Amino acid sequence: MTVIVRDLRPDATPEMEGFIRVRHAALPYIFFSPESVRHALSLPHLRDHLRMLVAEEDGEIIGTAQVSLAQDSPEPGQGHLNVYVDPARTGRGAGALLVRTAEEHLAAQGATHLYAWVPDEPGNRAFAERHGYRPSRSAHFLVLDLARTELPPLQAPPPGVELRTAADFADDPRPLFALDAEAGSDEPSDVGTEFTDYEAWVAEYWEHPHLDRELTSVAVAEGRPVAFSVAHTNDAGRYGTGMTGTARAHRGRGLAKLVKNDSLHRARAAGYTEAYTGNDSDNGPMLAVNKWLGYEIRATEVRHVRVLG
Repeated sequence: MTVIVRDLRPDATPEMEGFIRVRHAALPYIFFSPESVRHALSLPHLRDHLRMLVAEEDGEIIGTAQVSLAQDSPEPGQGHLNVYVDPARTGRGAGALLVRTAEEHLAAQGATHLYAWVPDEPGNRAFAERHGYRPSRSAHFLVLDLARTELPPLQAPPPGVELRTAADFADDPRPLFALDAEAGSDEPSDVGTEFTDYEAWVAEYWEHPHLDRELTSVAVAEGRPVAFSVAHTNDAGRYGTGMTGTARAHRGRGLAKLVKNDSLHRARAAGYTEAYTGNDSDNGPMLAVNKWLGYEIRATEVRHVRVLG
């Protein structure tokens, strides 16, 4: 049996279903859909370097890779490759072929540092290290049973703060862009984030097919957003947090708790039964918020890096 690696054909329905199946089998704490994959591939600012790869064995998709350069990093040459193989189809060489193809593509695009998230399991970490990757920071996947867990009571906003939703900014989301740029630049990471292109942000994040503007809670003070909790949802009753952040001048006031708790209460009322989120292991304040809300750590990934040249 021969394994081949090639680009995903996003308009081939059975192939897309195989891509999604493998991703969910290897990474069940993030939801993907044909719409979200096609959305990423359609973005003009990613078109020249983003690739979605599949490893195929006898017509069956058994592995995937998402490969790109970090467009929002102020430091050039930062490449990402996230490789996932169906846990029932390991040992066939699919992972190695995906890594090699991804590395060749990124090197041709001028990447000097390659970053890959790897499940924190002995076999996966050994695989990464055999290919020249060294462990860096880690992050957790957390899950909350919305149907059975009692959420903290809803809180009243502090004086001068009101709760709104992202839908209230539908005509002009630029204030949310400004908040996302500020909060995102402070997130713990090996690769810095610097949002400067508003149109690219709108296309990638504001128009994301899973963004739920009605469930995205926003705290507003002095006429501008100062904290938000971004909600992503799908039609299987799953709710995910895309980002929770607070403007620097308003931190320490409990606004992250306020907006995330508000969003979760409304998600449960809307019928969502499972909530997912992720946290860098060094992000103690957000881990504490999620523990207060009732989230439990279910899995961990370790970011690995390889320096080229």
